[in-house]
Amino acid sequence: MHLARLLIMNFIAAGLIAGLLALPGRPAMAEDSLPLPRFVSLKSTQVNMRTGPGMRYPIEWVYQRRALPVEVIAEFDNWRQVRDSEGVMGWIHRSLLSGRRTALVTPPERMFRRAPDADAPALFRAAPGVVVNIISCDGQWCRAEQGDSTAWTRQNGLWGVYPGELIE
Repeated sequence: MHLARLLIMNFIAAGLIAGLLALPGRPAMAEDSLPLPRFVSLKSTQVNMRTGPGMRYPIEWVYQRRALPVEVIAEFDNWRQVRDSEGVMGWIHRSLLSGRRTALVTPPERMFRRAPDADAPALFRAAPGVVVNIISCDGQWCRAEQGDSTAWTRQNGLWGVYPGELIE
């Protein structure tokens, strides 16, 4: 009799715990163990940034630039708190974010070269605000793609890559 009662109580307790874990709005578990903070990019040409992690929160900002890099600084359920290059922070649903690495060219205008060397021939210049696709970074130089061109530029001239970060 006591064993049956103990089994029933354990079953009820397990059900309650499972139910609590399934409640909406709970903090996200580190399902894929991605580090925070980290850079991602916008998937769409129109992305709403909200004041909180949910559809009920007002839209604070509408981004209209696909591939723009943003920094994920917190996670809550399917929502990511992000910061943009100007320091604006808000919440974006994870379905609107991509793991593809991009970066913004920071002032002043940046030279992109044939090799990761200050003496290498210049291939093109990029103005501040230009978005480039990051191919790799060695901690000092990044190989990036802009349009049909691929070239190297100093890593410290890009927003969307951490200082000294290695990207393969």
